[in-house]
Amino acid sequence: MIIETVKDIDLIVGVLFFALYFYQLVYFFIPFLKKDKPHKEEVPHRFAALISARNEENVIATLVNSIHHQDYPQELIDIYVIADNCTDNTAEEARKAGAFVFVRNDMEKLGKGYALDYALNKITSEKGKDFYDGFFVFDADNILDRNYISAMNRTFSDGHRIITSYRNSTNYGTNWITAGYALWYIRESKFLNHSRMLLGTGCAISGTGFLVHKDIVNNAGGWKYFLLTEDIEFSIANAMAGEKIAFCSDAILYDEQPQTFRQSWTQRLRWARGFLQVFGKYGAKLIGNMFRKNRSTCYDMCMTILPSIFITLFILCINAAALIAGAIMGENCLPLLISLAQWVAGAYVMMFLIGLVTTLTENKRIHTSKWKKVKYLFTFPVFLFTYAPISVVAIFKNVQWEPTRHHGPTVSTEKIEKTKEI
Repeated sequence: MIIETVKDIDLIVGVLFFALYFYQLVYFFIPFLKKDKPHKEEVPHRFAALISARNEENVIATLVNSIHHQDYPQELIDIYVIADNCTDNTAEEARKAGAFVFVRNDMEKLGKGYALDYALNKITSEKGKDFYDGFFVFDADNILDRNYISAMNRTFSDGHRIITSYRNSTNYGTNWITAGYALWYIRESKFLNHSRMLLGTGCAISGTGFLVHKDIVNNAGGWKYFLLTEDIEFSIANAMAGEKIAFCSDAILYDEQPQTFRQSWTQRLRWARGFLQVFGKYGAKLIGNMFRKNRSTCYDMCMTILPSIFITLFILCINAAALIAGAIMGENCLPLLISLAQWVAGAYVMMFLIGLVTTLTENKRIHTSKWKKVKYLFTFPVFLFTYAPISVVAIFKNVQWEPTRHHGPTVSTEKIEKTKEI
């Protein structure tokens, strides 16, 4: 009796899962069916690049140099590095590379959100509110394509006030962890944000590599997003305010992914806890907005901060409890075990196909060997499955912000540029 009841629950939840996330399946077809709108006349703008860096002496100069080597007029770009609670030579390395440096020491207010707010307030006091037309936000481990700022400026000239970019990785081929991250970000760029842009709905900021109009900053009084996932908090706050975040597919940014499972666990635990924080702060209003303004974007953001992993956890818990109860009551648990195995296998196949389609369509933008592209397709679902225990821990653990140590790219910028020309 228990076994049959749980099988019915599995079916109901499976149908619910499909109904909630079916729109993301549709997104996979949009880039093949619609074309980007032509740009309006391009206008040069003055930008500031903001880089929050904590103990990033190994990588900060590489990012600053990649900004200096942009094909955009250098007199229209200023680079600001916030050396945030650093105990190494980040500030010195940034100055030597040609950046303006703000040194911030505040061990009570930790995180990129506080560093950005500090820098924006300093810039406003020194330069005024209208000196820059917009602000780029980068992480210290980023590297930019040479045409990155030019491409973002074209989209900015179209009238978009918040723009995110295509997120790639410098160390895709290091191991299954870095490949898992990288393939997810490439999929997010191509089949989430690009599709949203083509459909005219709002996109979402993903950590780094975005541009914000001065009016957004001035109206907010700086950067007022301090939760563990300040990027998604910023995205949701603006979605509820009716602002649509745009996407620039031609602006490619590369960042370094964590290389060990311990680093990955710490980072993704912060993200999972941050999603819960964001849902707790904005969830009720966000659901309410799904029936008023910016409806499709608000629904999309709701599905982002209440990710499918919680449905997965519910299924696993229900089935585990049923198996234990069934064994105690002497019921035949084999049908439930088979059903659960089928559910896991189905989830694996779905994630594998997501990775396969992404790899095939974005092959030229994945900078690693053909063998590793194939090998890491099979580990991609395993990487995503590891979110299950992380999400469970995040519910109960009080997570604090911790920096991720970076070592520098395993793929040189010269190799990336050479690959692009082929």
